[in-house]
Amino acid sequence: MVTQAGAWQHALAQASEAARRGFHVFPLGRGKLPAIRSPHREDPPGTPPCRGECGRPGHGVHDATSDMDTVARLFSQAPHATGYGIACGRGPEPLIGVDLDRKNGVDGVDELQRLARAHGFAVPRTVTVCTPSGGFHLWFTGPSGVKVPNSAGRIAPGIDVRGTAGYLVGPGSMTPAGTYGLHPGLGELTVYPIPAPLLRLILPPPRAPRPAADRRGAGRLGRRMLGLVRTVLEAHQGERNGRLFWAACKAFEAAQNGDADADAVERALVEAALAVGLDEREARATIASAQRTTGRGAA
Repeated sequence: MVTQAGAWQHALAQASEAARRGFHVFPLGRGKLPAIRSPHREDPPGTPPCRGECGRPGHGVHDATSDMDTVARLFSQAPHATGYGIACGRGPEPLIGVDLDRKNGVDGVDELQRLARAHGFAVPRTVTVCTPSGGFHLWFTGPSGVKVPNSAGRIAPGIDVRGTAGYLVGPGSMTPAGTYGLHPGLGELTVYPIPAPLLRLILPPPRAPRPAADRRGAGRLGRRMLGLVRTVLEAHQGERNGRLFWAACKAFEAAQNGDADADAVERALVEAALAVGLDEREARATIASAQRTTGRGAA
């Protein structure tokens, strides 16, 4: 049986090795939460939040560092640490974690494969960490300067995302449920870039574009088009094409009456369709069908 001192020493060694490889780490307790208590727990209500600007440890993922001496100092103040966190979203090639849960009848692995088939991408054999519950953490690198939101089940059931200001439990960390470990089937430890279609699913949709309006009421047209674009942007799996077709029909009816520019309508709706993960060819085919339905595309 591993003693607390042994678990602490093991966590420090694993975290130090990760830091040596350039990852930003910090100590975690048995519950996978930061192991150093916040120095602001007795601050009066209304005190502005601190993310480490005060210079004291205890800010969770904001303490994360790749400096070996600082890692040692953090662990010296976390005697009950049994693991370590790896911060996502740091550096020129920020880490993105895709957490695939397998529990309660949900299989995140199957869901990721379904997304891969639907959006035409392959899942590379990137660094994969096995979790005690039977799931997996897939590590990817993302583009520099892009803020990747953290989410739980947003892109598909059983798939959580750890991005900017999020963290992953590092391999070797011990918890009451078991130990996190590298997948035994990996021959090399390479963190691959995240597939572009998967990144598009993870990122929030861009702001709805404001299409050009003619002299017959720019304000009214802008509000109407934004509403139709929002209808597409809020579509869930299984209803995206239907919503796109409906919105395109309404928009081209406005164009047919001279209240909208047909080219601007198409550009706005294609952008919205791409933002929710539709293939461009599929989106343009749906929009063309709407044009024909409203008579705009008739010969």
